Amino acid sequence: MSTPIAIERYFGPGGELERSVPGFRQRPQQVEFARAVLQAIEQRGVLIAEAGTGTGKTFAYLVPALLAGQKVIVSTGTRTLQDQLFHRDLPKVRAALGVPVDLALLKGRANYVCIHHLGIAAEEGQFGSRDEAAHIHRIKRFAKSTMTGDKSECLDVPETSGAWVRATSTRENCLGSGCGDYKECFVMKARKRASEADVVVVNHHLFFADVVLRDEGMADLLPNADTVVFDEAHHLPDLARLFFGEALATAQAVELARDAKIAAAAHAKESPALQDAATAVDRAAKDVRISLGKVAGRTPLASLRNRADFDKSLDALGEKLSELAVGLKAQEERAEELKNARIRAETFRGRILEWREADGREREESAPDAVRWIEAYANSAVLYITPLDVGAIFRAQVEGSKRAWIFTSATLSVGGDFSHYQAEMGLGQAESASWPSPFDYEAQALLYSPENMPDPNSEGYTDAVIEAAWPVVRASGGHAFLLFTSLRAMERGCDRLKAKLEQEGLEWPVLLQGSAAKNELLERFRISPNAILVGSQSFWEGVDVKGEQLSVVVIDRLPFNPPDDPVLAACIDRINRSGGNAFMDYQVPRAVISLKQGAGRLIRDESDRGVLMICDPRLTGKPYGRRIWRALPPFKRTRAIADVEAFFSSGSGAAGTAAG
Repeated sequence: MSTPIAIERYFGPGGELERSVPGFRQRPQQVEFARAVLQAIEQRGVLIAEAGTGTGKTFAYLVPALLAGQKVIVSTGTRTLQDQLFHRDLPKVRAALGVPVDLALLKGRANYVCIHHLGIAAEEGQFGSRDEAAHIHRIKRFAKSTMTGDKSECLDVPETSGAWVRATSTRENCLGSGCGDYKECFVMKARKRASEADVVVVNHHLFFADVVLRDEGMADLLPNADTVVFDEAHHLPDLARLFFGEALATAQAVELARDAKIAAAAHAKESPALQDAATAVDRAAKDVRISLGKVAGRTPLASLRNRADFDKSLDALGEKLSELAVGLKAQEERAEELKNARIRAETFRGRILEWREADGREREESAPDAVRWIEAYANSAVLYITPLDVGAIFRAQVEGSKRAWIFTSATLSVGGDFSHYQAEMGLGQAESASWPSPFDYEAQALLYSPENMPDPNSEGYTDAVIEAAWPVVRASGGHAFLLFTSLRAMERGCDRLKAKLEQEGLEWPVLLQGSAAKNELLERFRISPNAILVGSQSFWEGVDVKGEQLSVVVIDRLPFNPPDDPVLAACIDRINRSGGNAFMDYQVPRAVISLKQGAGRLIRDESDRGVLMICDPRLTGKPYGRRIWRALPPFKRTRAIADVEAFFSSGSGAAGTAAG
C-alpha cells in the first residue's frame, strides 16, 4: 500500500506524472484530494469530495486507486466521460505509474451488437425506412470485424438510428445461455473481461442496474470491488430513484408481441392462434395509452380523471399477456425464442398484478413512501413507482459492504455545506471535503446580473432575456452559450436572437439544440467565428469548450425544477409534512447544484476569460436568491452593462471580433 509521502512523490516536481504526461503540473488541491482518497481506500471509508474545475480530480482519484493494487470500479455519469477515462486518462496514469493493472470498459447491453437479434432483423427484412435497412447491413459488416461489438465504434451508423433497437438486446429478450450465439456474445465477452480486470470503468446506469438485479437474486453484472469511485456523483440521487423504483412500459409489451410473432412465424407456423394472441397483446398495450386520453408528459396517477378506464385497460393487457403465455407454453419446446417470449409474457403479467395490488394499498395510506406516476408519450406510456427516500436504500448498500466509496464532482455542496447531498444519499456519517478551483476567477470572469428584469413567470420574459443579453453577446462578438431552463423558452429565445441578428445585419451562426447531434453542434461551435449556441438542459454540463471561442454564458432563469413534477411534488409534500421547509432545504440546494453546473461551462482553464450572465431577478431580489448568489464561483460581480463592455474591451478575448 502506498503512503501520503509516496502520493506527493508521484504528483510533485520531477515525479512520474510530470515526466510522463505532457503539460502536467502539480496543484496543491490535487495532492490533498489524492491523500483523502488514499485514506478512504486504506480505511474502507466513505468520502464525499467536491473538486472545482481545474483541480485535476480525475488523476487525483486514479493515482491512489491504481497504487492500492485492489479491485476498483470507476463509475461515470455519462458515456462520454466513461470513454475518456478508459481510452485516455487511465492508460496515461497506468503508464506513468508503471503498475501492471488490467483495465476493462463495461457498458449496458444496449451498447453492444447482439448477433442473434441482428441476424433475425436482417433475415426478416422488414425495415421502417431505407436508411434503417442500410444501417442493418452496415452493422452486419461491423459485427464481423469488431473485437468489442461496442456500437460507438461503428462510425457509419448514427447512434440514434432505429436499426440499433433491432441489432441489440434487452434484458427481457436475451436468450442467455440458450442462445445459439452465446459463445460469441459481445455482452458476455465484455462481462468476462470486466470480471478479470483490476479496474473496470462503468456508468451510473449500469452500476445501479447491477445493484438492483443483485437485490433481486440475479447474477452480478459487475465484479466485486474493493473500491468504488463515482465521478459526476451529483447525478446519483435522481438515478437512484429511477433504479430503486419500478417502471412498466407499454412499449415493452409491444416489443414482446413483435418478438412473439417473429418466433411463431419461424417455429410454429401451423399455430395461427399464437399470431392472434400476440396481435391482441399489441392492441391491448396501445389501448393503455389510448385510455389516458389527452394526458401528456409526467402526471401523478392520483390525478387521472379517467382512472377507471385506465385501470380497466391495464387489467385487459394483463389478461391478453396471460393468454399469450398459455399459447407459447404449448409450443415452447420447439425453440428457445418461444420459451423466452413465454417467460417475458408471464413476467410482465406478474408486474401488472403487483402494480395493481400496490395501488390498492397506497390508496389506503395517508403518507406513502413512494409516488406512482405516468409518463405519456404520443403512442406509449410508462408507469412508475418512485421511492421518495432513496437515502435509506443506498445507505444499506454502503453499510452492507466492506469497501471504500468515493463520491466526487465539481458540484456537490451549497457554499461548502454537503448536508443536502448527504441527506439525499443517506451518507450522513461520511467524510466530506471541498477543494476550490485553482483558477483566478476574480480576474478571469465577471458575473453579470442585469437590473430591471421582469418577473420570470411573466409573459414576454424570454423576449426580455434576449434584449438584456444582446449587448453582452454583441460585446463578445458572439462566442456565446444561451442556456434556457425549458425547451419552449429555448425556441422562443432562438427566434428572437435570429431576429436581432437580422436587424443588426450580422450573419453570425446560431446553433439550436436539436437541429443536429450534440457533438456535431459542439464541433461547429468550436470552429465557427462569432457562433452562438442556444440550448437547454443538454448543454448545462459535460460540455468543454476552452479558449475565447466560448466567452459568454447566459442563463435565463434559476433552474428550479417544475413544482408540478410528480416526483418533486411528492418529495416536497413529504418534507413539509415532516415539519421541514422543502423549498429551502430541498429545492434551493438542487437549484444551486444545477446552476453551478451551468456556470461551470465558462472557465475551463487558466487562460479563459468570460462573462456569466444570470438574468433571473430573484438572484438579487429574494433572500433565497442571495443564498444562491453566495454559492456561485467567486467571479467579480456587477449589475452594470458598462462593466461588461469594459471587461471585453480591456482584455484579450473574443471582443475584438465584435464588429462581425
